[in-house]
This record gives sequence, C-alpha cells and structure tokens, in this order.
Amino acid sequence: MPGLFNGIIMKLSPDYTPCLKIFIGIMAIVNPLGAIPVFLSLCSGRTVEEIKRTARITAIAVAVVLLVATWFGDSVLAFFGIGIAAFRAAGGLLILLMALAMMHARQSHVKRSPEEESADTDREDVAVVPLAVPLLAGPGAISLVIVEAQRGATVLHEVMISICIGLVALCTWITLLLAEPIGERLGVTGLNIVTRIMGLLLAAIGVQMIADGLVKLFPGLA
Repeated sequence: MPGLFNGIIMKLSPDYTPCLKIFIGIMAIVNPLGAIPVFLSLCSGRTVEEIKRTARITAIAVAVVLLVATWFGDSVLAFFGIGIAAFRAAGGLLILLMALAMMHARQSHVKRSPEEESADTDREDVAVVPLAVPLLAGPGAISLVIVEAQRGATVLHEVMISICIGLVALCTWITLLLAEPIGERLGVTGLNIVTRIMGLLLAAIGVQMIADGLVKLFPGLA
C-alpha cells in the first residue's frame, strides 16, 4: 500500500523540471551578478533613493522585454520569414559566443560595444539603456526565450516561461538592490568565478540549440 500511495502522489505531483531548466537558463544568460560592477559604476554619485529607483526600473524593463519576446517573438519571425530552426541555430551561436566571453570573465561585445560604454556616462537615466537592454535582457536572452516558447508552442508553456521571467526579474531587482554589499563580499575574484560558471552553463545551452537547429535544417545529420 505505501508503494501504491507513493506512486499515486508521484503521478499527481507536477513535474517542475522543465520550469527549473528554463529558469536556470534565463538566469544564467541575464546574469545579474555579472552586471554588479557596471551597475555600481553607472550609479556612482547617486542617492540611495535614485539607486533603488534604477534597480526597480531595470528589473521591470528586463521583464517587459523578455515577456514581449516570449509572446510575440514568433510573430516577428513569421513577419520576416525566418524559420525557427534557423533562428535556433543562430541564437545558439550567439549564446555560445557570449558564453566564451563570460568564461574569460569579460563582457561580450554582443551585449555592449566600446562606443556604448563610452557614452554611458552621458546618459541621465541608465535603467533601461544600457542596464536592462542590452546588458541584461540582450540579444542572447531574447533568442533563448523565443526558442523556448517555440519548443512548447502552447499557452501553458508560455505561461510557465512568463513565470520564470518574473522570477528572474525579481532576482535581478534584489541583486541590484544589494549590489554594493554583494560586490564587497564577493570581490572581483568571486564575481569572476560566478560569471565563469554561468558561462559554462550557457555554452552547453548554446551548443544544444545549435545542434537542434542544424538537425532541423539538415535532417540527414540525425
């Protein structure tokens, strides 16, 4: 009887594994811990209230951008006549390039070019640009959520991705609010270690996306 009861519970219990995988993937590519040095640099000289406001707006902007990509990304691809297989392969390559940069503990130019970095100090409000876009919710994150949305192609799956995006935005907000103590506690070495670990996860995700896209484009490879 205990075995039968446990079997029934297992069948009734929802499988959170896909949701956890999506959350980890989005969290790794957004990587709010890696954005702490840039956040502190851009917010230097600001009051505590201004820093809190910047953190809140950045997190909201990240959520909005990724939610729009989740729900309307397929329509944009259809408008331009881009197949999901080609987009998956291209998105995987983009994520792989970002991952290689992260494993060397440096920001990828896919996120921010040197010209954008030099112009950051001239902007009064940096919450949306460059913090939210393209530093956190950049091309790689947008590509990932579009591909994940297409993988399930159901409203329930997109709702699950939206929940994961909301959790990532919440984590981003908390991380940026605590940016100064986290930065002091981890130091440059600690932040670099976290960035490298996230880069390794992203490299695996990127390779898998490339492989899936190539198999769809060239069925003979399977």
